[in-house]
Amino acid sequence: MKRKRVHKLHMDKGQWQLQAMVLPAMICFLIFSYVPVMGLINAFLDYSITDGFFGHEFVGLKYFKELFSDENFWLSMKNAVGMSALKFFFTFTAPLFLAIFINEVPYKWLKKITQTGSYLPHFLSYVIVATLWMVFLDPNGIINEVLQMLNLTGAPVEFLAEPKYFWWIGVGIDCWQESGWNAIIYLAAIAGINQDLYEAAEVDGAGRWKRLIHITLPSIGWTAGVLFVMNCGSLLSGGPVASNFNQSYLLGNAFNRPTSYVIQKYITDEGLNQMRFSFAAAGNLILSTLSVGLLLTANKILKKVFGRTVF
Repeated sequence: MKRKRVHKLHMDKGQWQLQAMVLPAMICFLIFSYVPVMGLINAFLDYSITDGFFGHEFVGLKYFKELFSDENFWLSMKNAVGMSALKFFFTFTAPLFLAIFINEVPYKWLKKITQTGSYLPHFLSYVIVATLWMVFLDPNGIINEVLQMLNLTGAPVEFLAEPKYFWWIGVGIDCWQESGWNAIIYLAAIAGINQDLYEAAEVDGAGRWKRLIHITLPSIGWTAGVLFVMNCGSLLSGGPVASNFNQSYLLGNAFNRPTSYVIQKYITDEGLNQMRFSFAAAGNLILSTLSVGLLLTANKILKKVFGRTVF
């Protein structure tokens, strides 16, 4: 064991340039991801921004009791869970199917055009994306025009004024914006599959569908499992895309509030607009605790399925 430690120390010294390249990222994680965790203690204090960081009165679970008795909190949690579960299913599976579809395209030029066109929306700011879809979903927008041309609706539909449409609008926007980008990981995993397997299967008489079922899907199963665990940590924020707050803030209004008001918007309203920092910290602590629980649960599920875990 001592010789192994000496060998590892010698190897690390010989790679100090590579280790130094990681240092800026570690510093950013420390400042922006770990140091702010200390602020969660304000959920148990009567924090005031004018009193600095120390000397606040300890109030225990006072703000948690207020939180659980607030109807807006339960409304925001219901919307966050419902919309996130819906998004998670579609935004997790859509990139997988898109990657398989792109991989099966027989023409290289068509494959490149499809892949490039599918991930371009990822580079648009969500403000631009929201503005585009507000135009598309307008009563005089292109979507209503198409629906009326196909005689699927009589009068124009007020999509953003009807609460029943908001969750599905969020799913559609996220699939449109991020499916192509997230499919890159699956395409890389598919590219790493040994082509001899496909050739051997083809010789044995396996068609395209059987090769997909028995070679492609099992070969990228672990990749999908790892992404499943990683995405479960952000499930309550909107699944793999984590766009609940953006959609609630930019596309939400008084008409669709029953389905658009999510926990992230609730915390922002209470913390920044109402200046109730301790109350908002309590809500954020609950959200963080649930997210960690989902992450650990997903990791255990992965172990049962594949026999190994991510961490």
